[in-house]
Amino acid sequence: MPEVVVAKPREGKFNKNAARRVRVAGKIPAVLYGAGHDAVAVEVDPKQISRILFSETGHNTIFDVEVAGVPSAKAMIVDWQREPIKDQLIHIDMKRIALDKTLQVSVRVKLLGVPVGVKNSGGILDQVMREVEIECLPADIPNHIDVDVSNLELFGSLRVSDLPHSDKIKYLTAEDATVVHVVSIREEVVAAPAEGEAVAAAEGAAAPGEPEVAKKGKTEPEGGAKKADSGAGAKK
Repeated sequence: MPEVVVAKPREGKFNKNAARRVRVAGKIPAVLYGAGHDAVAVEVDPKQISRILFSETGHNTIFDVEVAGVPSAKAMIVDWQREPIKDQLIHIDMKRIALDKTLQVSVRVKLLGVPVGVKNSGGILDQVMREVEIECLPADIPNHIDVDVSNLELFGSLRVSDLPHSDKIKYLTAEDATVVHVVSIREEVVAAPAEGEAVAAAEGAAAPGEPEVAKKGKTEPEGGAKKADSGAGAKK
């Protein structure tokens, strides 16, 4: 039996202060939209939403949402935000869905077994892709997609085309994309120079500079400031 999320319409101004008051009252602000209906600002129970997100079906869970004055509808959680320090839910978006129309969703890839390349050759199993994009009817959304990696040898790989296929789901992720492979990590050892070579190199460095070096000089520090990569926003 699907879970029922009872959402209470939010009243007053919809700004940061109003959202803060909703959270202080023990609820979280949310928006319900889709299926040709106007978007509705509501508040919901964070414990119930967390239970849905951490369930076996996760954010692909289909539930009934009830709002006073609005017809009951099937819905899914399509986006959510967490407070980074306390890791608490602070907002969610719920989308109404029609059971007879296909959806595009992300589904977790679950690996089964231990590869022979790991057991017999000392390889390391590397899961490159943890989710794949698929399209299907709401009732056909799998909890996860299982793939057996037991026969995977060292340097072997499995692609999206190797995942279980059926006429009920359509893969949107490229069929040739690598999902998992067995790799070998080897440390590269850089040989230390022989004692004589080290002495010669030191003498060469200490020798008087050649004309080209003397003309150029080194008046500026080498290298430049490195740009820090900015982190990506949250959903895995």
